[in-house]
Parts: sequence; structure tokens; C-alpha cells
Amino acid sequence: MVDHATLLDRNFASRVDWNLLRTFVEIVSAGGIGAAARRLNKQQPSISAALKRLEEQVGVQLLERSATGIRTTAAGTALLKLCEDMLETARMVPHQVAQATKRVQGAVRIQLISAIASPEFDQSIASFHRRNPQIHIEIRVSPWRAVLDALDHGEAEVGVGYDSNVRAGLIYEPLFVERQQLYCSRSHPLFGHRVERLGDLKDEPFVLTGEDELDTITRLRRRYRLGTNPTGRAEDVNEAIRLISLGVGLGFLPVLAAETAVSQGRLWPLLYTDAEPSYDIFLLARAEASRDTATQLFLDEVLRRRKAQYRS
Repeated sequence: MVDHATLLDRNFASRVDWNLLRTFVEIVSAGGIGAAARRLNKQQPSISAALKRLEEQVGVQLLERSATGIRTTAAGTALLKLCEDMLETARMVPHQVAQATKRVQGAVRIQLISAIASPEFDQSIASFHRRNPQIHIEIRVSPWRAVLDALDHGEAEVGVGYDSNVRAGLIYEPLFVERQQLYCSRSHPLFGHRVERLGDLKDEPFVLTGEDELDTITRLRRRYRLGTNPTGRAEDVNEAIRLISLGVGLGFLPVLAAETAVSQGRLWPLLYTDAEPSYDIFLLARAEASRDTATQLFLDEVLRRRKAQYRS
């Protein structure tokens, strides 16, 4: 005896109308049938009929309607995830075909904050270049707000940096967690010691990082009145390391960026590890469905490596 449900499952892919799946995604994304009709420039009855046909083909209810709008059923939630994955795969077809046939050209413009220490990001650049040696990779370094502005204005397609808020129109993908420390030079009386009360350092000479200073560090400094006696300023982390190492003043630096100077005995971390401020560094991109192939392939390379890292 033939199991009718099994037969339906086997034949689903050949009989489903793929346009109905796209319409379903639009309904959920828009928040309702009427909104989806306006977005797709179609009549509301045709969208309602499309949803009904899809529910008949799937065999279950996908959406529940209420006075406040719509919500997906358990089956609808599962189908939505599958539909989104299928649409993303379809969107990637021309990019992957172009890469496979070695027809990808152009440039990837990356803007990032100084002293980024991310092996995964570096490996992504290396492997992307091996796969696409004809694509030009351009990297520019700037303060974190300038990174965000460059993405907003279309001056860069990819960014790596920090953000204290969330800007509409940008995609945020956590890349790694960065920690900072407060450092002094070898010539400073506190070299070799730890500090428990930051307020005791309020009158110390200080090296500031200007526009490159993150809001997290700015708030911490102001809370304890650090930097009220500025004796140096460097917009680039590497130059801040130079000034602090030369004894110009105390200063905050990313832990990984200062690692070499610490191992060489030129810098000393004053804070205990559990007192180090930390924050997310993001892979940033403009939220554009029609981004060029070179940029899309680069983003995919970074995200693929991140997913592999989490699985390992």
C-alpha cells in the first residue's frame, strides 16, 4: 500500500510553484498581505490567493492572522527559513558562476580601524586572493566613525570596526571581541605594578587617540578623569604605542596590538585582566541585495571562515 504522505513529500519539489515561496517571504517580511501587495505592486486578493495555494500545496497553515497583524505558525517558521536559504542560494548563482569561470574582475574596497588583529580576517584575504587573483584589494585605515561614514556614503563596500549604535542600511557581523589595557612605559614608576583604583591616575600625563578612541574607552576615561593632563595624541594605534613606549604618557591600547611591545618589555599593563574593557569588532557592509560580485564573494569568504571556526 502506498503511503500518500510519503508520495506527496517525494513529489513536492517538482510540483511546488516557486513563485509562491517568494510571495510567502514577502508577506512575512512586509508584515501582512496588504503591505506585501503594495510592495509587489499587485492586488491584495492575488496575494491572498497565492498564500492559500501555497498552504494547500504544503498541506498546513503557515500564517495566523490577528488584530495586530500576522505571525508564522511552527510550520510557517520552518518554511520561512528554508525559503530564505533558497532565495539566498539563488541570488549567489551569478556570483559563484562568475568565480568558477574566472570572469570576476573589479575591486574590493575595505575600510578599517588601525591595528586590527584578526587571523580569520587575514586568512580570508589570503584565500580570497588565491581564488580571485585578478581582483584588486584596496585597504584604507581611518578612525572608526570615518569607517561608518565611508560605508554610508558608498566610498567603501566592506568595513571592519566598532560602533556604539546601529546605523540603518548597514549589516553588522561580529568578527571578534577586542580588549583594551592601560599601559605605561618601562621608565614609569608604576612599571611592574597593577592599579586597582583608576581614580588615583587622574593627574597622570596621558596619550590620547583622538577620533580613533572608542566610546567605551572615552566613557571609562571620563568616569575616572583620566586624560585631563594630555601630553600626547596619536590617531593611529601604532603611533600611540610609540608615544606610550617612549614615556610621553599613559594610554589605552588594544591588548593584541600592544602584545609585542609588552613581550619586549617596552610597555606594562596596569590593569588586572578582569578589569580590561572589551567590545565587539564588526565586519560591516552596506545592506544591498545587488552588491557587485567581487564584494559579495569576499564577504562570503569571511563568513565561511567564521562559521568553520565556530564548528571546530
